[in-house]
Amino acid sequence: MKVFQIGAAGGVGRRLSALLVARGVEVSGMHRAGAQAATIAEQGATPVAGDLVADSVDELAAKLAGHDAVVFSAGAHGTGRDQTSAIDGEGVVKAAAAAAQAGVSRFLLVSVFPEAGRGGELGEGFEHYVRVKKDADAHLAATDLDWLIVRPGTLVDSPGTGTVAARAALEYGDVPRDDVAAFLDAALAQPRLNRSVVELTAGPTPVADAVAALVPRAARR
Repeated sequence: MKVFQIGAAGGVGRRLSALLVARGVEVSGMHRAGAQAATIAEQGATPVAGDLVADSVDELAAKLAGHDAVVFSAGAHGTGRDQTSAIDGEGVVKAAAAAAQAGVSRFLLVSVFPEAGRGGELGEGFEHYVRVKKDADAHLAATDLDWLIVRPGTLVDSPGTGTVAARAALEYGDVPRDDVAAFLDAALAQPRLNRSVVELTAGPTPVADAVAALVPRAARR
Protein backbone atom coordinates (compact mmCIF):
# COMPACT_ATOMS: atom_id res chain seq x y z
CA MET A 1 0.00 0.00 0.00
CA LYS A 2 1.22 3.50 -0.86
CA VAL A 3 -0.19 6.56 0.91
CA PHE A 4 0.32 10.19 -0.07
CA GLN A 5 0.05 12.66 2.79
CA ILE A 6 -0.72 16.35 2.41
CA GLY A 7 0.14 17.83 5.79
CA ALA A 8 2.62 15.09 6.68
CA ALA A 9 4.79 17.37 8.84
CA GLY A 10 1.89 18.50 11.05
CA GLY A 11 0.93 17.28 14.49
CA VAL A 12 -1.43 14.59 13.23
CA GLY A 13 0.39 13.99 9.96
CA ARG A 14 3.77 13.08 11.36
CA ARG A 15 2.19 10.73 13.91
CA LEU A 16 0.25 9.02 11.14
CA SER A 17 3.38 8.68 8.99
CA ALA A 18 5.19 6.87 11.79
CA LEU A 19 2.28 4.44 12.33
CA LEU A 20 1.94 3.67 8.63
CA VAL A 21 5.66 3.12 8.12
CA ALA A 22 5.78 0.86 11.19
CA ARG A 23 3.31 -1.53 9.54
CA GLY A 24 5.10 -1.54 6.19
CA VAL A 25 3.12 1.08 4.27
CA GLU A 26 5.03 3.24 1.79
CA VAL A 27 4.39 6.88 2.67
CA SER A 28 5.07 10.00 0.60
CA GLY A 29 4.76 13.30 2.42
CA MET A 30 4.44 16.58 0.54
CA HIS A 31 6.37 19.55 1.89
CA ARG A 32 7.10 23.13 0.95
CA ALA A 33 9.93 23.97 3.38
CA GLY A 34 13.22 22.20 4.05
CA ALA A 35 12.50 21.83 7.74
CA GLN A 36 9.28 20.00 6.89
CA ALA A 37 11.21 17.61 4.66
CA ALA A 38 13.46 16.69 7.57
CA THR A 39 10.45 16.08 9.83
CA ILE A 40 8.86 13.81 7.22
CA ALA A 41 12.07 11.85 6.68
CA GLU A 42 12.47 11.36 10.43
CA GLN A 43 9.21 9.36 10.42
CA GLY A 44 10.52 7.05 7.70
CA ALA A 45 8.41 8.61 4.95
CA THR A 46 9.65 9.95 1.61
CA PRO A 47 9.59 13.77 1.34
CA VAL A 48 8.06 15.10 -1.88
CA ALA A 49 8.54 18.78 -2.72
CA GLY A 50 5.31 20.54 -3.57
CA ASP A 51 3.11 23.54 -2.89
CA LEU A 52 -0.61 22.98 -2.43
CA VAL A 53 -1.36 26.61 -3.32
CA ALA A 54 1.07 27.14 -6.21
CA ASP A 55 0.94 23.70 -7.86
CA SER A 56 -1.61 23.10 -10.60
CA VAL A 57 -3.99 20.15 -10.53
CA ASP A 58 -1.85 18.49 -13.21
CA GLU A 59 1.32 18.98 -11.16
CA LEU A 60 -0.31 17.62 -8.04
CA ALA A 61 -1.81 14.67 -9.91
CA ALA A 62 1.66 13.73 -11.16
CA LYS A 63 2.85 13.52 -7.54
CA LEU A 64 -0.18 11.43 -6.50
CA ALA A 65 0.12 8.95 -9.37
CA GLY A 66 0.87 5.40 -8.24
CA HIS A 67 -0.47 5.84 -4.72
CA ASP A 68 -3.44 3.99 -3.26
CA ALA A 69 -4.79 6.69 -0.94
CA VAL A 70 -4.48 10.37 -0.06
CA VAL A 71 -4.68 11.72 3.48
CA PHE A 72 -5.26 15.49 3.71
CA SER A 73 -4.48 16.95 7.13
CA ALA A 74 -2.95 20.26 6.00
CA GLY A 75 -4.16 23.59 7.34
CA ALA A 76 -3.39 27.29 7.40
CA HIS A 77 -3.10 27.21 11.21
CA GLY A 78 -4.15 30.79 11.88
CA THR A 79 -2.05 32.48 9.18
CA GLY A 80 -4.96 34.54 7.89
CA ARG A 81 -8.25 34.35 6.00
CA ASP A 82 -6.64 34.21 2.56
CA GLN A 83 -4.41 31.30 3.53
CA THR A 84 -7.32 29.53 5.19
CA SER A 85 -9.32 29.81 1.98
CA ALA A 86 -6.36 28.74 -0.16
CA ILE A 87 -5.26 25.74 1.92
CA ASP A 88 -8.22 24.46 3.95
CA GLY A 89 -10.72 25.25 1.20
CA GLU A 90 -9.34 25.50 -2.32
CA GLY A 91 -6.54 23.11 -1.40
CA VAL A 92 -9.03 20.33 -0.73
CA VAL A 93 -10.83 21.04 -4.01
CA LYS A 94 -7.54 20.91 -5.91
CA ALA A 95 -6.31 17.78 -4.13
CA ALA A 96 -9.59 15.96 -4.77
CA ALA A 97 -9.44 16.85 -8.47
CA ALA A 98 -5.81 15.70 -8.62
CA ALA A 99 -6.65 12.41 -6.91
CA ALA A 100 -9.43 11.73 -9.40
CA GLN A 101 -7.14 12.60 -12.30
CA ALA A 102 -4.40 10.33 -10.95
CA GLY A 103 -6.80 7.44 -10.37
CA VAL A 104 -6.38 7.49 -6.58
CA SER A 105 -9.88 6.76 -5.34
CA ARG A 106 -9.40 6.77 -1.53
CA PHE A 107 -9.28 10.23 0.04
CA LEU A 108 -9.27 10.81 3.81
CA LEU A 109 -9.83 14.37 4.99
CA VAL A 110 -9.18 15.65 8.51
CA SER A 111 -11.80 18.36 9.04
CA VAL A 112 -13.14 20.12 12.13
CA PHE A 113 -15.83 19.35 14.69
CA PRO A 114 -18.93 21.47 13.95
CA GLU A 115 -19.13 22.74 17.55
CA ALA A 116 -15.46 23.75 17.72
CA GLY A 117 -15.03 27.00 19.59
CA ARG A 118 -18.72 27.76 19.91
CA GLY A 119 -19.51 30.14 22.75
CA GLY A 120 -15.90 31.34 22.89
CA GLU A 121 -14.13 34.51 21.84
CA LEU A 122 -12.31 33.17 18.78
CA GLY A 123 -13.60 35.86 16.43
CA GLU A 124 -14.58 36.17 12.80
CA GLY A 125 -11.34 34.61 11.57
CA PHE A 126 -12.25 31.36 13.27
CA GLU A 127 -15.82 31.54 11.98
CA HIS A 128 -14.37 31.91 8.49
CA TYR A 129 -12.20 28.84 9.12
CA VAL A 130 -15.20 26.74 10.16
CA ARG A 131 -17.20 27.85 7.11
CA VAL A 132 -14.33 27.04 4.77
CA LYS A 133 -13.87 23.59 6.33
CA LYS A 134 -17.58 22.80 5.98
CA ASP A 135 -17.58 23.91 2.34
CA ALA A 136 -14.57 21.68 1.69
CA ASP A 137 -16.36 18.74 3.34
CA ALA A 138 -19.40 19.34 1.15
CA HIS A 139 -17.29 19.50 -1.99
CA LEU A 140 -15.48 16.25 -1.22
CA ALA A 141 -18.73 14.48 -0.35
CA ALA A 142 -20.10 15.38 -3.79
CA THR A 143 -17.21 13.72 -5.63
CA ASP A 144 -17.02 10.14 -6.88
CA LEU A 145 -14.00 9.41 -4.68
CA ASP A 146 -14.09 6.85 -1.87
CA TRP A 147 -13.88 9.63 0.69
CA LEU A 148 -13.85 9.62 4.46
CA ILE A 149 -14.24 12.86 6.41
CA VAL A 150 -12.97 12.74 10.00
CA ARG A 151 -13.97 15.60 12.31
CA PRO A 152 -11.90 15.45 15.50
CA GLY A 153 -12.70 17.44 18.61
CA THR A 154 -10.16 19.82 20.13
CA LEU A 155 -6.72 18.35 19.43
CA VAL A 156 -4.47 17.91 22.44
CA ASP A 157 -0.89 16.70 22.82
CA SER A 158 -1.47 14.49 25.85
CA PRO A 159 -0.49 10.84 25.23
CA GLY A 160 -3.00 8.77 23.33
CA THR A 161 -5.04 6.14 25.11
CA GLY A 162 -5.74 3.89 22.13
CA THR A 163 -9.46 4.35 22.71
CA VAL A 164 -11.92 6.80 21.14
CA ALA A 165 -15.55 7.66 20.56
CA ALA A 166 -16.37 7.66 16.84
CA ARG A 167 -19.83 8.11 15.37
CA ALA A 168 -21.74 10.22 12.87
CA ALA A 169 -22.69 12.58 15.71
CA LEU A 170 -21.10 13.06 19.13
CA GLU A 171 -21.07 15.51 21.99
CA TYR A 172 -18.09 17.84 21.67
CA GLY A 173 -14.85 16.95 23.43
CA ASP A 174 -11.07 16.73 23.25
CA VAL A 175 -9.03 14.04 21.53
CA PRO A 176 -5.27 13.39 21.60
CA ARG A 177 -3.46 13.78 18.29
CA ASP A 178 -2.01 10.31 18.90
CA ASP A 179 -5.50 8.81 18.80
CA VAL A 180 -6.56 10.76 15.71
CA ALA A 181 -3.51 9.38 13.90
CA ALA A 182 -4.30 5.87 15.15
CA PHE A 183 -7.88 6.19 13.89
CA LEU A 184 -6.72 7.31 10.44
CA ASP A 185 -4.22 4.45 10.33
CA ALA A 186 -6.92 1.91 11.17
CA ALA A 187 -9.35 3.51 8.70
CA LEU A 188 -6.80 3.24 5.90
CA ALA A 189 -6.55 -0.48 6.64
CA GLN A 190 -10.35 -0.81 6.33
CA PRO A 191 -11.30 0.02 2.71
CA ARG A 192 -14.98 -0.75 3.36
CA LEU A 193 -15.17 2.37 5.52
CA ASN A 194 -15.80 5.09 2.98
CA ARG A 195 -18.26 7.80 1.96
CA SER A 196 -18.89 8.58 5.63
CA VAL A 197 -18.53 11.55 7.97
CA VAL A 198 -17.15 10.59 11.39
CA GLU A 199 -16.91 12.75 14.50
CA LEU A 200 -14.06 11.73 16.79
CA THR A 201 -13.35 12.44 20.46
CA ALA A 202 -11.73 10.72 23.40
CA GLY A 203 -13.78 7.72 24.43
CA PRO A 204 -13.84 4.14 25.70
CA THR A 205 -13.71 2.08 22.50
CA PRO A 206 -10.45 0.59 21.19
CA VAL A 207 -9.58 2.29 17.91
CA ALA A 208 -9.76 -0.88 15.78
CA ASP A 209 -13.18 -1.72 17.21
CA ALA A 210 -14.41 1.83 16.62
CA VAL A 211 -13.40 1.64 12.97
CA ALA A 212 -14.95 -1.81 12.49
CA ALA A 213 -18.24 -0.63 14.00
CA LEU A 214 -18.46 2.18 11.42
CA VAL A 215 -18.35 -0.13 8.41
CA PRO A 216 -21.87 -0.27 6.94
CA ARG A 217 -23.62 -3.53 7.80
CA ALA A 218 -24.14 -4.38 4.14
CA ALA A 219 -20.39 -4.16 3.54
CA ARG A 220 -19.61 -6.53 6.43
CA ARG A 221 -21.27 -9.49 4.72
